[in-house]
Amino acid sequence: MAASLKCSSYEKYETRKRNPDPKTSVLLVIDVQNYFASMAKPILPNILSTVDVCRRASIPVLFTRHRHKSPDDYGMLGEWWNDDLVYDGTFEAELMPEIARLAGKDQVVEKNTYSAFAATGLEKRLKEMGVEEVIVTGVMTNLCCETTARDAFVRGFRVFFSTDATATANLDLHESTLKNLAYGFAYLVDCKRLEEGLSISEK
Repeated sequence: MAASLKCSSYEKYETRKRNPDPKTSVLLVIDVQNYFASMAKPILPNILSTVDVCRRASIPVLFTRHRHKSPDDYGMLGEWWNDDLVYDGTFEAELMPEIARLAGKDQVVEKNTYSAFAATGLEKRLKEMGVEEVIVTGVMTNLCCETTARDAFVRGFRVFFSTDATATANLDLHESTLKNLAYGFAYLVDCKRLEEGLSISEK
């Protein structure tokens, strides 16, 4: 069963607050693929809402797609997950239809490990775009989303992490990520706060 938090219930974890700057932000939608559909479906409305809010604020949106092409790119994931991986060319590797409709080919970053920054050229691309802040949504909260958020932080990007447009296998894992990121890596946001914050920033 997927786990995410309802809007505003994460405020007890916050150590600081801030709104994204639409002029220097990008939205990352992590791995909303058929393989993860059971986790992604419950939060899909929130992901779609976040994409819409960001696009209305002229914030670029990039989507990631996790896939493996051969044992050469399994890395430690093959051992850890007993080769139960997302294999390129399969139905499971494709973006969910609702997301695929939104993602142009040049907006999809393909990756083969937890971080969207590892060997993908994403950091260079974002810097060329003038991006200073990343907003993270998608699945799984405690794996690819959290690793990408931490990696973004150590690479010098300000990080905003969605609490209700991310999900994982259970609530404990979801909450643990929120606690850790709020303590040392990311500003927490939800759909409502993001929309309100971007509306304020646009004025």
